[in-house]
Amino acid sequence: MTSTAKSSWSRTRHTGAAVAALTAAAALLAGCSSGDTSDDPLAGEKAKAGTVVVGSNNFTESTLLADIYGEALKAKGIKVTYKHNIGSRETTYGLMKNGSVTVLPEYNGSLLAYLDPKAEQKSAEAVNEAVKAKLDKKLTLLESSPAEDKDSVAVNAETAKKYKLTSSSTLADLKEAAPDLVIGGSPEFQTRHQGLEGLKSVYGLEFKSFKALDAGGPLTRAALTRNTVQAADIFTTDPTIVKEKFVVLKDPENLFGFANVTPLVHQGGLSQKGVDALDAVSAKLDTKTLLELDAQVQLEKKDPLDVATAWLKSAGLS
Repeated sequence: MTSTAKSSWSRTRHTGAAVAALTAAAALLAGCSSGDTSDDPLAGEKAKAGTVVVGSNNFTESTLLADIYGEALKAKGIKVTYKHNIGSRETTYGLMKNGSVTVLPEYNGSLLAYLDPKAEQKSAEAVNEAVKAKLDKKLTLLESSPAEDKDSVAVNAETAKKYKLTSSSTLADLKEAAPDLVIGGSPEFQTRHQGLEGLKSVYGLEFKSFKALDAGGPLTRAALTRNTVQAADIFTTDPTIVKEKFVVLKDPENLFGFANVTPLVHQGGLSQKGVDALDAVSAKLDTKTLLELDAQVQLEKKDPLDVATAWLKSAGLS
């Protein structure tokens, strides 16, 4: 199965707005490069011994991931500062290129879609190689984690019980039940390959009907909770999955592409010790874990830094 970068159509929080606020971005860039540069992590050779700046985009999960990677660096004795909630990819990518940010938690498939919207996504490894080929020469990707935050088809608890679907079930296991189910998602989900068309051609799924809602947002979550729809397009680390006991069906054919959490790094701004620390985090971070950590922050209202620190300790990474 070959899926394309078009799967990022609903990932507005990962891809960022197409029309960035250029003046605001310019001000940000200017602000980050002014003043005393003694702690600038990218000021020539000083980067190797100086402060590592860890950034995040403007959504909660990105902040949590930045804290996880940043605190892992601190645990290795590396000096870290944070630039949280910077904005969309249009802004953060510019800050990475000019060296104002050293490390940024990214999503490999979404980053590829930004760099090359027409690129195919055949495997996580192929996606990473394609990203590296398109990246600014001053930037590189580290190892991807198994953790992904991407589109998925989830069923509510009532439907899962009725049709004996579990977290080990795949989309193919929905084939017999699909004709009895209403599926919900954004209007585009009805006509996209990474939607009903692909579910039919790849997995043979034909649903009773489709209900137009939003892109994995509150309308979709509410409809699935209330059983207005029995299946829906839900993002894989949405804390509602835990709260409402939704069951996310596995996608072995990778219809929805790839969105592995992957650190983007400014080359020369991070020592090998730092690279090893981030790779160790990625090796232990999977989707189930990220979902649980997101739930602590978004549902239990815990501080992302506290959640990050506790998980790193439990994983033997601090």
